[in-house]
Amino acid sequence: MDLDTRVERLGTGDEDDDEERSKWQRPPSSYGSMKSDDEEEEERDGKEAEACLPPIATAQPEMRDHVATGLKLDRPRSPETLYTMTTEQTNPPGAVVIDTRSCDLEDFPEDNEDVDDDEMLFAHSPEPPEPLEIYHDIQADGLQPGRLHPEQDLPHVFKSIQSVLTGLSPEELLHFKMWFYQWKTGINLQQVMEGDILDFVDRIIETLGQHNSLLNTIKALESIDKKLEAAELQNQCKRVLIRFHLTQYLIRKHQFIHEGVVQAGKHKDLDAVYVEPEITTCVYGGVDPSHEFRPHPPSPVQVPSEDTFVSVNNLFRLQKDDGRPVRTLLTTGIPGIGMTVCVGKYCLDWARQCANKDLQFIIKLSFRNLWLLRNKSQPTSTQKISIMEVIGMYYPECKNVNFLEEEDCKYLIIMDSFDCYQTPLDWENAPVVSASHTQARLDVLIVNIIRGTLLRGACLWILGRQAAVSQIPSAFIDVVTEIQGFSEEMRDEYLTRRFPDASPAIAHYKRLPTLAILARQPFVCWIMATVFKHCYLCPNYGVNPPRLTPFYINILIIQTNRRLHYYYQQNENDVKWSDEDRDLLTNMGKMALKMLERNTILFSEEDVKEHDLKLTEVTVLSGLCTELPPADGKRTFCFIHVTFQEFMAALYVFTKFRTDSENVLVITKSFTMKVQNKSPKGLIQCALDRTLKTPPGHYDLFLRFLCGLLSPECHNRILSGNLYPRNAPPLDGLDEVPGLLEEKMQSVPEERLENLKECLREMTQKDD
Repeated sequence: MDLDTRVERLGTGDEDDDEERSKWQRPPSSYGSMKSDDEEEEERDGKEAEACLPPIATAQPEMRDHVATGLKLDRPRSPETLYTMTTEQTNPPGAVVIDTRSCDLEDFPEDNEDVDDDEMLFAHSPEPPEPLEIYHDIQADGLQPGRLHPEQDLPHVFKSIQSVLTGLSPEELLHFKMWFYQWKTGINLQQVMEGDILDFVDRIIETLGQHNSLLNTIKALESIDKKLEAAELQNQCKRVLIRFHLTQYLIRKHQFIHEGVVQAGKHKDLDAVYVEPEITTCVYGGVDPSHEFRPHPPSPVQVPSEDTFVSVNNLFRLQKDDGRPVRTLLTTGIPGIGMTVCVGKYCLDWARQCANKDLQFIIKLSFRNLWLLRNKSQPTSTQKISIMEVIGMYYPECKNVNFLEEEDCKYLIIMDSFDCYQTPLDWENAPVVSASHTQARLDVLIVNIIRGTLLRGACLWILGRQAAVSQIPSAFIDVVTEIQGFSEEMRDEYLTRRFPDASPAIAHYKRLPTLAILARQPFVCWIMATVFKHCYLCPNYGVNPPRLTPFYINILIIQTNRRLHYYYQQNENDVKWSDEDRDLLTNMGKMALKMLERNTILFSEEDVKEHDLKLTEVTVLSGLCTELPPADGKRTFCFIHVTFQEFMAALYVFTKFRTDSENVLVITKSFTMKVQNKSPKGLIQCALDRTLKTPPGHYDLFLRFLCGLLSPECHNRILSGNLYPRNAPPLDGLDEVPGLLEEKMQSVPEERLENLKECLREMTQKDD
């Protein structure tokens, strides 16, 4: 078979050709000649294609309708760019390579018996390589996972720039090139004066990148008074430009993470500290039932199995029960479990084209921002706005974008912090809104987005605390996922990322089993890392195990400060607790003590009302409680961990003792016992009596927390100015408590001895 026949056979294609050959067929010459399938079909119907091949001395076979020839041409004057070099490395195994830089093709063996007739021929050209990823499943829209939309990919940008520059006169083209030479580094005078349009476009894309080369081309065209051409190019690449602006916003927003109180210059690179938590499709409430003293909790809490875990970047690869793609995904978890960080990582990976490239756009509409927008001016209940106006308000580049209405536009709307939208939504009576430019109240828009009647083509990701998102009707949710937190290996990895040598910190926190259990929450891991970072600056730190009570106090303070900042818009650097805030924590502690006495970890709406508490304040805003999946149609709640319930009970007992001189643990009503019980020794004596009269594990941690709160460092330093007034008088009689504990150690059973030692250490150990 001669060369012309073989090339023609590859160019026309054969229905019997195997899949491997069709995979490696390419357009004939360069970016400028790359055609989509639709364009090729039109050309087969009779349209003549413009060949972008460089002149070659040797006679070439007749090109037929610009179909793929299987040749990669290496143009002699084309610079060796990143794309040409990469393309040269993507030859399929066994492919024959023709170097067309040689004008003599007579040396090619036409009748070589060793070369199979069906073997594919390749030539070198500056075309971008096909993605090396192999995608097995195909979405319902026909796009393979991870593939960019054709109008957002490099060939489209190259072709659009080339098309516009082709219409310039030689003088205008020279002025255009000189603009790049003058203002952009990496473009030398030789590249400006020599080579054709393809060479120059190839060079600026290699030097500046896909998006910057497009933006600078538009600027250059405007600078040479070719505004019409600039507008034409901008319109051709509108999808690319919108995606670019969205990615830049998301990178600026999520590239760095501010931990704790935001301070100028105090941030960390998200990729440097991020450890992906376990995310499950089985929603059981997200509460870890593990306990240092109780192998079996008083109320059973289910834990999902590992085979239900899914990666954050694969959430929208999940399918509904009928096999259709997911449209609306709900992700929930207990407070401090890391929902915001997971969203940031998802957005950052998309913006950097590391994952989910098939999503053309990601638009974040945080419920916190929507709530602020709703309350921006009065009256809020009658203001009307369209969803496109809302999007344009936060993303000006997306104003008057019609892509969102098109069927081939696959995009994601992320609506996080559902708990920040503090008003009930009328799911049944809200009017239907289906047009994106129809104005309605913000509450109505939100309902219609979640219903699926508004922005119907969007994938929707809703995130929020369980007690808040439970109001969304299940009929509107396709899949529910839950963030479980860190496994033991993930906790160690997190600390490893925070310390040059993390071995001491990892070994240190594991000396406290309760702290190791609570560290399943990423929020607690961050607190540990922050504390250890400062404490390990002291030379003697780490000799003794860390104390447990200060960690729980820090969790309480941070969550309360976040509540006042996120939900009540207090200045993050100047949060002030009111009497109502202190009463909220005191009454929650009172409820926790009642639950401890009843030996249960669950409470209901009736329990909340009984203690003069508001359900939303306790279960959503406090950051200390969560809602469990409903059982028998009744809503049930619990603290973020059973040990936190024990801490809140101890905090209530100590607060009543400190502020009101009242011992709520006393049972005997005689005058003599009342006087004795008003001392710290009497308070601990009552707690010891309860602990030793009940089965092991019931009150043990409660007693430890109560002893820890008696430590002056806890109630005078950490809680001072928050729960208690500053410069409050010190407690008298604290020196009697250690003697009482040591006396009890002499007579208690062996199984109780270790906890009493920990109680004594919680009260007397001085932190470095």
